[in-house]
This record gives sequence, structure tokens and C-alpha cells, in this order.
Amino acid sequence: MERKRVLITGAAGFLGSHLCDRFIKEDFHVIAMDNLITGDLQNIAHLFKLENFEFYNHDVSKFVYIPGKLDYILHFASPASPIDYLKIPIQTLKVGSLGTHNLLGLARNKNARMLIASTSEVYGDPSVNPQPEEYWGNVNPVGPRGVYDEAKRFQEAITMAYHTFHGLETRIVRIFNTYGPRMRLNDGRVLPAFIGQALRGEDLTVFGDGSQTRSFCYVDDLVEGIYRLLFSDYAQPVNIGNPDEITIKQFGEEIIKLTGTNQKLVLKDLPVDDPKQRRPDITKARALLNWEPKINRAEGLKITYDYFRSLPKEALINTEHKDFKTYNK
Repeated sequence: MERKRVLITGAAGFLGSHLCDRFIKEDFHVIAMDNLITGDLQNIAHLFKLENFEFYNHDVSKFVYIPGKLDYILHFASPASPIDYLKIPIQTLKVGSLGTHNLLGLARNKNARMLIASTSEVYGDPSVNPQPEEYWGNVNPVGPRGVYDEAKRFQEAITMAYHTFHGLETRIVRIFNTYGPRMRLNDGRVLPAFIGQALRGEDLTVFGDGSQTRSFCYVDDLVEGIYRLLFSDYAQPVNIGNPDEITIKQFGEEIIKLTGTNQKLVLKDLPVDDPKQRRPDITKARALLNWEPKINRAEGLKITYDYFRSLPKEALINTEHKDFKTYNK
């Protein structure tokens, strides 16, 4: 039987590379696309030898052409860390708007089902906790985070427009904080930032008083949720994340205990529009997809820490933090 063909954008990134692995495992023909602005070919290097894998170095903000049939598109191309989207704000807006438009057009032309990677950041600094999909959010469109938040909100809007106006098969996943191997140590997100600081013998930087919360989902659980959503028949947004909420201060203490270091937590001013709470309501995912996270934080953190410890020493050098604030995202 002929393999189904799936296009995965942002394929050399953290989540994109894990999705490539999953679809290869499920015997799809995987077409990976990435312009490598934040992605790393090392994340997918092990796949290049496979006959059912191909890679295009391309920016989806420009016209996208894929020869032959296409059954599915997963749009994961986007800077996802504060350091990245503050450094390249225009590209962030373009990949969420022009890139999504290009791929929706491709999906329509190929009669392919398209899933877009949205984010919990569409909820902004929420006044509701946990955040259900029906909550419209509290986002500052002209603040420093607006380039990412509004790109994702527009991405959802245009995807839903293609679904309702053109009848295109679309899916929208709202991804909450996710972690695991292949994260970049210096990308500004709280988990790799804390582990990187611990491995370098630095104190852990906590922004604000540390009372703000996050909920961390291990990458394998997230990929399973995305896979189930793609093959569901539900077109409205669905939260995928782990509802086990923890304060940033508690999380820092967990990292210190995990790494066996004697660093302390250092408090710094909270960045503009940094969300005070982040916890998914996964009622829909449980009901529609029969999905919930299986890997607890202690287990997932150990795997992730072992991965970071295995990196060469030069990878631990923080080249970004002198120029860009690290955010507890």
C-alpha cells in the first residue's frame, strides 16, 4: 500500500523533529521543511538516510511548492522562544501570517488536512485559571510579546476561515509549555535556562517573585496528543498540555535538587506582559481524544537533564543571555 505523505514545517526544531520521528515510525512519507533560522539539522540528521524522508530548506513565508500528492500538513514553523521572537519579530509575524496563508493554499490545492501549532500564549496573561479553549485571552497586541501572541491568534483566525469558507479539513492545537531532548539550552525558556545555569554553576534567575506558575508537558505526551488530534474530526482549538501546575520558584528548587548543585535562586524584575499563570484545561482533549499526559515531571526532567548533560561543553556556553533577557516562559 502506498505511504501517506505528510509535510512538516519547522521540522528541524524541537517539536518538529519529534513529529518527524513519530510519523516515520507510523510509516508515513515525511517531507520536512525548515529555513533553519532557529532549527538545527542535527535534530533530524538521523532521518536523512531513510528513503521515506526528504528535506527542503525553505522559508514558508515565501511560496511553497511540493510535487506530487500530499495528505497532511503540520505547520510548526515559527520562532517559539522569547529570545527568538524578540530578536526576529518581523519574521515571527510573517511565518504566522504569510506562512500560514501559503500552507493553507497548498492544503486546499492538494486536498490535504492541515494542523496548525497554536500556543497557550493566545491566552496572554490570563484572568482565568486553568485556561479553557473558550477563554478569549488577555493579550497586549503592541507589547514586546505581541509579535508572537498575535501571529498565533491570526493563524487560528485564518485557519478557521479556510475551514468555514472553503470547507478545508483543519485542526488547531494550543500547545502549553513542553520540554524534552533537543530543546536549545539558551533559547530563553525557563526549563533549559535553569538547567543551563545549573550546569554552568550559575545561580538560577527567577523573574518576578517566583509565584507565577507554569505547567510542563513532556514532549512524547505532546506528540501523542497532536497525533490523535490530527486524526480526529474536531476542527475547533484543543489544549494539549499537562495540568500539573507549579510555581517558577518551586520549579527552580526542583532543578537544583535534580542537578545536585548548590546554586541559589536570584530574583529579577518581571518582564512586560509575562503571564502570571499558565495551566491548561484539558477536558476537551480527554473527552475527544481520550488523551492525557502519562509521563510525570520527575521522570521527564531526568531524561531531559541526561540529554543536556550529554551535550559537548561548548553547547553550555550561553551566547544569548548577555544581549537578550531570559524569560520564565
